[in-house]
Amino acid sequence: MAKLIGGGRRPLLPLLSTPHKGGRSALTCRFRCGDACAHDVANTSDNAYFGDVVQEALSRRGVLRAGALGALVAGVGVGVGVAGAAPAFADRPGGPGNAPAPKGGLAFTPVAPNTEDALTIPAGYRSSVVVRWGDPVLPDAPAFDFDHQTAEAQGKQFGYNCDYVTLLPLGRDRALLWVNHEYTDESLMFRGYTGGAAATEEQIRIALAAHGGSVVEVERAGGTGEWKLVTKGRRRYNRRITAQTPMRFSGPAAGSDLLRTAADPKGINPVGMLNNCAGGTTPWGTVLTAEENIDQYFVNGDKVPEAQRPYIARYTITTGTPSGNRRFDRVEERFDLAKHPNEVNRFGWIVEIDPFDPDSTPIKRTALGRFKHEAATTTLSRDNRLVVYMGDDSRFEYIYKFVSKNRYIPGNDRHNRTLLDEGTLYVARFTGNSPAAELDGSGRLPADGAFDGSGEWIPLVSGDRSYVEGMTAQEVLVYTRVAADKAGATKMDRPEDIERNPVTGGVYVALTNNTNRTPAQVDEANPRSSNKHGHVLELVEKRDDAAATTFSWSVPLVCGDPADPATYFAGYDKSKVSPISCPDNVTFDRDGNLWISTDGNALGSNDGLFVMPVRGKERGHLRQFLTVPVGAETCGPLVTEDQRSVFVAVQHPGELDGATPDRPASRWPDGDQPRPAVAVVWHERNKKIGA
Repeated sequence: MAKLIGGGRRPLLPLLSTPHKGGRSALTCRFRCGDACAHDVANTSDNAYFGDVVQEALSRRGVLRAGALGALVAGVGVGVGVAGAAPAFADRPGGPGNAPAPKGGLAFTPVAPNTEDALTIPAGYRSSVVVRWGDPVLPDAPAFDFDHQTAEAQGKQFGYNCDYVTLLPLGRDRALLWVNHEYTDESLMFRGYTGGAAATEEQIRIALAAHGGSVVEVERAGGTGEWKLVTKGRRRYNRRITAQTPMRFSGPAAGSDLLRTAADPKGINPVGMLNNCAGGTTPWGTVLTAEENIDQYFVNGDKVPEAQRPYIARYTITTGTPSGNRRFDRVEERFDLAKHPNEVNRFGWIVEIDPFDPDSTPIKRTALGRFKHEAATTTLSRDNRLVVYMGDDSRFEYIYKFVSKNRYIPGNDRHNRTLLDEGTLYVARFTGNSPAAELDGSGRLPADGAFDGSGEWIPLVSGDRSYVEGMTAQEVLVYTRVAADKAGATKMDRPEDIERNPVTGGVYVALTNNTNRTPAQVDEANPRSSNKHGHVLELVEKRDDAAATTFSWSVPLVCGDPADPATYFAGYDKSKVSPISCPDNVTFDRDGNLWISTDGNALGSNDGLFVMPVRGKERGHLRQFLTVPVGAETCGPLVTEDQRSVFVAVQHPGELDGATPDRPASRWPDGDQPRPAVAVVWHERNKKIGA
C-alpha cells in the first residue's frame, strides 16, 4: 500500500467556482499567472503577420571552483543538472529509445491516483519536510508567526511558493539547497485579504519579500537519504534573494535604452526578481533561475508610449490593473508603467546567482533573451561550449537554445563566468514527416506509427549581430518573442522544463497543455487539438552535439488516461502504466530514467511525480511515484546523484477556490495553515530510489 504522510482526506469547501481549463483552481490562475488563460492568446497570428505589425512599430521608433565539477557529479549533487554531465554518444544508433537499458531497472508499487490531503509515497519509503514557508533562513530570523507577519521577518525567512530545487555539495553529507519562490497567494497568506487595493502596505511589502529565492544549508540525516535543515552554527551561506535585491545586467542588452529608467539612467542596475519558476546550474557552481509570469505585477500598461504598445502586448501586459494584481505600485512606484514604462523590460530574464558567495550581486544575463522563462538547463557541446536550453511557458510560444561563443575551461572561473554573455541565441522550428491528412487532432498516431520528424535551430542574435530583419541585437534580446515570431519558429503547447539525458544525450521537453489549439492549428509536434493533458518531446541533435543546428525529434509520451486511445506511452502496454496529465518539470536519475512532475492534473486527482524509462524493453513504462497534497502542484523535482533521495517542492497546497486561512482546504504539512515546502523521499532500508 501507498503511505499517506501528513493530513487526511480532502475537506469540503464553500463557494466553489466553475473550474478553469485543465485542473487548476481559479485561485491558482489568479495569483500565479494573472488569469493568463482567460486572456486572449498573445501570439494571435502567423509569424509573418505579426512581424508586419512589429516592423511598423519599429519604423516609428527609428562546482563550484577549480576542480569542483567532479565533486558535484560524484557527490550528492544532481549530475543531470550540471553542464558536461551528458556525454555525446557518437556511435549510438537510432536515438535514445535504442540505447541499451540500464541494469536493475525500477521496482516499486505505483501510487494510485487520489485526492488525499497528504504526500503519498510508495510502500517501503519515508518522507519528511526539509524546509517550509516562514522557516528561518538567516541566523537572526524570528520564528514564523502566521498572524503576526512582518516584511522584515519575511526577508529573513524561507519565501512562499517554492519551485525549482537544486543541491550543491559542501562535502559528503552537507550541501547548499537553492529554492525558487515563484509567487505569492495573499488570500492564503493573510486573514481577510480582499485584494491589492485594500491590502495594507505591510502586506504588500511582505509579498515582495516572499518572492525570489532562498539558499539554505542542509545535511544528511544519519547516513540515510533524508536531509534536514541546518539550524545551528554560523550557516554563512544562507541567503534570501527577493523582489527588492539589487542586481545587475550583463551581456549585449545591458545599458540599452529599453532598460533605462529614472532610477537607473544607465540601464545596468535592476532591482529584484519575480515569478521565478524553473532553472538550472552551471559547471562553475552557480544557479540559473528563470523569471516567468512577470506581466501580472504591473499596472497601466495602456499608458506606455504608443510605439512600445505592440511589444508589451506581446508579453501580455494588460491595460489598467490586471485581475489579482498585488498592487506593488502602492509601495514602489516603479510598478506603474504610466510613470516608468521601461520597468517591465527589466524582468523576464535568466538570473545567475552564486550560492557560495552571499555578498555577490545576482546577474540578469541578457544574452539569453527575455520571455516567460521556464528552465535554463546547461550542458556542454562536443567542443566544450556552454549550451542552455529554455522554454517559454505560454500557449503557442517557443523553445530556445543559447550556445556560447567561447569554450568552457575547467578550473578557469574568471573566464567561465563570461560564457553567458557571448554567444548565439536560437529558436526551434519543427517539421513533421507525416501527411497533414493523417493528423486529425485526436492524438492518434499517423500511419507510420509515430509523431516524429526533423527540426532546426534558427539563429536570432549573436552578440551585437541581429539575424532578424528590422530589429537591432538589443531589440531582439529585450523583445525576444517578437524576434521569434519574425523568424518563423514553431508555436508549441506551453514549453515548460527542458532537460538533457545524462546517459543518452537526448533532450526532453515537457509541453504542459494548450486547450486553445484548434484542429486547424495541429501539427505533428503538437498533434492534439484542445490539448488539456499535454505531451513530452524527445530531441536528438545531429551527431549528439548540443551545439548542432539540426535535430530529429519524436513524441514518446502523449499524456492522459491510458484507456483513451488518443494517449501514447512510447508503445508500452498501456494497461500497465499510470495515468498522467499536464507534465511540467522533468529531471533524470543517473540511470537515465525520466522523472516528470505535473501541474494542473485534468484527470481529477492530485498532481504527482512519475518516472519512465526511455530506453530498452521498459521504455514508456510510466509509473506514479508520489502525489502531493490537495490543491498543490509538484515542483522541483530533484534526484540526487547517489540516487538515494528525491526532493520535491510542494507548491501552493490548499489553493482551492473558496479556501481562506479561516477555512483552509489543506492542513499540510503541520496540521495548521497550509505552507508551501520542500520535501524529501528516501527508501526506508536506504536502498537506491526505485530499487
